[in-house]
Amino acid sequence: MDIRRLELLRELAERGSVTAVAEATHRTPSAVSQQLKQLEREAGLPLTERSGRGIALTSAGRALARTAADVATAIERAEATWAEYQASPQGEVSMLVFPTVGRMLLPGALRTVAETPGLVVRCSDRDGSVSDYAELTPDFDIVLADSSGVMPSWRERGLVVVPLMREPLDIALPAGHRLAGRRSLTPADIVDEPWIGVPHDYPYDRILQQVEAVTGRPAHRVQRFADNGIVEAMVAAGLGIAILPRFTTRSGDSGIVTRPLVDVRATRIISALMRPDRAERHSVRRVVDALRDEGERIEASV
Repeated sequence: MDIRRLELLRELAERGSVTAVAEATHRTPSAVSQQLKQLEREAGLPLTERSGRGIALTSAGRALARTAADVATAIERAEATWAEYQASPQGEVSMLVFPTVGRMLLPGALRTVAETPGLVVRCSDRDGSVSDYAELTPDFDIVLADSSGVMPSWRERGLVVVPLMREPLDIALPAGHRLAGRRSLTPADIVDEPWIGVPHDYPYDRILQQVEAVTGRPAHRVQRFADNGIVEAMVAAGLGIAILPRFTTRSGDSGIVTRPLVDVRATRIISALMRPDRAERHSVRRVVDALRDEGERIEASV
């Protein structure tokens, strides 16, 4: 079977439509359909079937798509091994980050990567509204994600997940708040305060949901913002308290103090997500190593 046609089948499994595959691979939908029909003839079994106005993979198609991922991974592993004999990591690596982690990890990691001639990292950022970081891995070599652990969809897609660091999530208070003198805070201390929250199902909102579950009382969210900078400004103005990441929150002279939350697991894990074939590339591994080293340096410095 033609490897390029197998890759198109894999893309269809991940992207869900011929149109999306065509856009991602710079082909016309007609060309994609023709290649998939040719692959079906080579396979000798139906690989797709009609589903509404589009098509879906049959069970045979899904099995062959998984094989396509294995083939792509093996090829990348072979090329990476050979590249190690020939030269240092080279080429372009695409990476997607979300703002707080980008601010925390990118400056140091990219300085390290810049020491490798010929290796270029192209970064894009996305706000915390991403519902599932796994959905972005077809379009980027590396996707940085924050979570409480490995998500089921990451396993289902067969992604390579490399933990980079852990970051505590603290309670941010106005500098003159009555609780500012405490060394740590419990859910009972804070649940009845006015909250500057985040949109539904953002990671920080899930922490506040745990506070509600532990206390059995609803939290009053007076505002919801996706941008941490706005949340910080609202807290500093005395309009409420919030949950914010420890390493990137401006505290002290900004009018905010932060205190650790106890009795609730308030930590996010920053991970690099990659499709398995891309994770084998020598250049991608070099960038991930730089990110992990920077994460370890930050954790060790506080």
